[in-house]
Amino acid sequence: MNIVPALGLRNKSLLRLADISDEQMLGLVDFAIALKARKRAGEHLQNPLLKGRNICLVFQKSSTRTRCATVVAVRDEGGNAEYLGQSDIHFGKKESVKDSARVLGRLFDGILFRGFAHSIVEELAENAGVPVWNGLTDEWHPTQILADLQTIKEHFGILKGLKLAFVGDGRNNVCNSLMIGCAKAGIDVVDVCPPELSPDPAVLAMAEAAAARHGSTVSVSHDPAAGVRGANILYTDVWVSMGEEAVFQERLQLLRPFQVNMDLVRATGNLDSGRVMFLHCLPAFHDNSTDVSKTTGALEVTDDVFEAPFSKVFDEAENRMHTIKAMILSSLA
Repeated sequence: MNIVPALGLRNKSLLRLADISDEQMLGLVDFAIALKARKRAGEHLQNPLLKGRNICLVFQKSSTRTRCATVVAVRDEGGNAEYLGQSDIHFGKKESVKDSARVLGRLFDGILFRGFAHSIVEELAENAGVPVWNGLTDEWHPTQILADLQTIKEHFGILKGLKLAFVGDGRNNVCNSLMIGCAKAGIDVVDVCPPELSPDPAVLAMAEAAAARHGSTVSVSHDPAAGVRGANILYTDVWVSMGEEAVFQERLQLLRPFQVNMDLVRATGNLDSGRVMFLHCLPAFHDNSTDVSKTTGALEVTDDVFEAPFSKVFDEAENRMHTIKAMILSSLA
């Protein structure tokens, strides 16, 4: 029995949330919730949906959650996953992206890419002849936001009408994708950031257009306490993304006033009512258990927030697997 809903994504790639309809995105979230229940009931063992399928993971950037979530998702459904790291691929050096795509497309049923330039995943999708999924590029991170939306819906029971405040680097790949994903779901979203790290106007305009369809809002605030007022979800990310190590000290100076701490949680006005949650895409600097946080004090979130009952970061991390599974199955099963 095929349980995959008819979302119109068969044989389709997913490079940005903006590339699919609002209904398709929300359908993937609901499908992921159903797949989570299916796994917990052990039903995937009786009826694997990717038997005989081979998925290639092409990673320029290292990963814990994206790699493990994809491998487990594929193996859960009886498929095989092959990992190619930076030392295994030769994009632009010994082989062009186009040629690599044409080779991998002959061997695999789908490709999940995680890397730097978004143009690479676009070129893979143009030439592979099989579905290509974006596991992260410098501009977009769609699989993360699908997991975020699943986590929010599981906790609150709804998406439309909630308010999310992203606090930190307001123009990174996670924030870009959050603005688009929340707008497409009818969630009010506020990008709370220093002026120097404001979002790309083109991304902001894209999110505003999506929000207009649902009567929700997208805004930017440079005042942390004011920006988070009324928020149901506080979201942050590391202050320096991979590839930006040269600006580490500059970034710390800009973002220290934007740390997510208990005072900021209280500023939402929703702590006492229990209508607030904290999310982080991980890894997180929340204590001094890492070499980076020991030497720099780079804590984008305090430990009392990270470990609080309203923190759902590990539900969110688990849901990476369920949403990636939903995405792959919608393309292939």
